Amino acid sequence: MTAAVAPAPSMFAVFRRRDFSLLWLAQLVSTAGSALTDLAAGIFVYRQTGSALAVGLTLMATAVPSLIVGLLAGVFVDRHDRKKIMIATCLVQAVAVSLIAIVIGIEQIAVVGLYALILINAGVRQFFDPAHDSIIPELASDEELAAANSFLSIAAFGSTAIGFAGAGFLASIDLRLAFVIDALTFLFSAACIALIGKIELPTPEEDASVAVVVENLRSGLSTLFGTPILRSLFIVGSFMFFAFGLWNVLLLPFAIKVLGATEFEYGLQEGLTSIGFVVGSFFMARFSNRLPEPAWIFIAMCGMGVSGILYAASPGIAFAIVMVTISGFFNSPASVARSVLLQRNTPREMRGRVFSAFYVMRDVIFLFGMAGAGLADVLPIRLMIVAASSLLFVSAAFVLVAPGLSLATWRAATARLRAAASAPAFGGFPVRPAALADFDLLAGHLAPFAGLTAEQRSAFIRDAQIREVPAGTQIVEHGDPASNAYFILDGAATAGIPSDDTYRSLSTMGAGDFFGEIAALTGSPRTADVVADTDATLLEVPADALRATMAVPEIRRLVLSTLTSRLMRTEAADLPRLAGVDQESLRDLRTPRPSVEALPRTHPSEGVS
Repeated sequence: MTAAVAPAPSMFAVFRRRDFSLLWLAQLVSTAGSALTDLAAGIFVYRQTGSALAVGLTLMATAVPSLIVGLLAGVFVDRHDRKKIMIATCLVQAVAVSLIAIVIGIEQIAVVGLYALILINAGVRQFFDPAHDSIIPELASDEELAAANSFLSIAAFGSTAIGFAGAGFLASIDLRLAFVIDALTFLFSAACIALIGKIELPTPEEDASVAVVVENLRSGLSTLFGTPILRSLFIVGSFMFFAFGLWNVLLLPFAIKVLGATEFEYGLQEGLTSIGFVVGSFFMARFSNRLPEPAWIFIAMCGMGVSGILYAASPGIAFAIVMVTISGFFNSPASVARSVLLQRNTPREMRGRVFSAFYVMRDVIFLFGMAGAGLADVLPIRLMIVAASSLLFVSAAFVLVAPGLSLATWRAATARLRAAASAPAFGGFPVRPAALADFDLLAGHLAPFAGLTAEQRSAFIRDAQIREVPAGTQIVEHGDPASNAYFILDGAATAGIPSDDTYRSLSTMGAGDFFGEIAALTGSPRTADVVADTDATLLEVPADALRATMAVPEIRRLVLSTLTSRLMRTEAADLPRLAGVDQESLRDLRTPRPSVEALPRTHPSEGVS
């Protein structure tokens, strides 16, 4: 049985969600103000020193706090209300940037004071960014996620264009106005975020002891570098981040010193770069589903590399502006695709830690790039821009072979899903009853199950079966009414949601992963196709047995977190009651069923919320 697949939503459908619209407006206004501060600070320092290195230090001051508080900020975000964190950071940033307007008027401490306040402002932002990015998948479905990230990029970079152009204009009047306006935009953003409804994300129940914080840090880093696709995203991005670190510092001295541009023309150049990004983001909102995310990253890296080299060869500022505008256009596909893959492949309860770890590593590489830009005081700037642009081709090449990210991997996964329908039937392979040794293998992959008592383990596998399936077998078919859940004990599988003549939301699963929990816990038809990538050993568990384990808090959190993320991907028409999944709509799934009597709680005080 194959159920009809709903058509992809309109690119503007995400704006029907009031909370997303408020977040988008907050982004639009605050980023315009931040662009004013960023460019005004660089112009002020260049006026005072005339040094590319000094401008680089200004930009480095925005990245240094990441090394100090970045990882801790992610742990903090995962343990507290993300909305309150965002409001508090906006208010503190409003105070910090307003003080810059005062400090730069005091000649004796102008530059040093500017650096100090930029450090504080950037340090506070370390808490805002992971909180902001972790709630985006809560405000948009998986089908809307690419459009959501595209429109947030439009808000960010469209307003950046206004901010950059405004800073170039205010430079001829009074630079202090830029910082005052930025402070007001932070206050506006705080008000918008305050109007967003309550956002419930999983939070740890244990106290935040030193040992727990250290373990949270370790788990965030291990998830980032232990998950193939996340690790590959970072490696691909590392070459780009270093190149951008060089670029961000070199653009100002190149435009003014080499091309003879005015400060206003430099601001116009930066503004039109952002306009290019906005156009690219509109393009991605409309066409992102035409290609897999890795393909967009490859195209973007090549496009930015070519336009960057042509920019270095610019005979004048007019040609340079055209090239950076084109570069901005190609930057958008890389940014949107990377955000979607990060959000889609990071567990909900770990987004703060993983995103912060990613941002810290990113900022470290930015710092090296910015520091390297100081060589422009002794080396030809054109040559350095060519070198920076060439690094983007290295990123593009790595996309072709990166584990979990390579285009060949995605094409092969899609081909396996298409071919699975003609493969031998799943039920035609040998089956045997599950044994305690099989459970021990599962517990070795999924730690929450290791805490079950002997009685609980026996109850869990009582009616479970072990299936050995060869590569290419279709394990689950979209629309199938069956309700058993599956745990992968060995091998790998790929899941995908059929869409027209292709598949979307592709995800690869390995030993320790599970699927089929949506049908098992909601009684709905299957929401995706799943095919074995390699010969695989599966533990097939009846729905009642899985429901029974929900009485155990650790397993409940694990399963519901995965279920919620997957439901937000499907937007399935046959799941109307759970279409806006949150903790309230899943309350009945947390309530013990009669069958849980076979699985007594490990402690009488452990209630089920």
